[in-house]
Amino acid sequence: MTGTLAPTQPLTAADRCDRCGAQAYVRVLLNSGGELLFCAHHMRKHDDSLRKIASDIQDETDKLHESKTDER
Repeated sequence: MTGTLAPTQPLTAADRCDRCGAQAYVRVLLNSGGELLFCAHHMRKHDDSLRKIASDIQDETDKLHESKTDER
């Protein structure tokens, strides 16, 4: 590894929250090299703790607002 972050792919409907199994909208890349996926609810719930151990956070929760706007 060169110390740079690998590019991440967009999250899809197949990506599930590691906490509850709902659709994941956030990918947390850990300093240790692993990753965790979270729904918006569980990311909000654990945000402070996760930011302490994350090397990067891919937040796609804006997709939740886009779909509501598109329906109007």
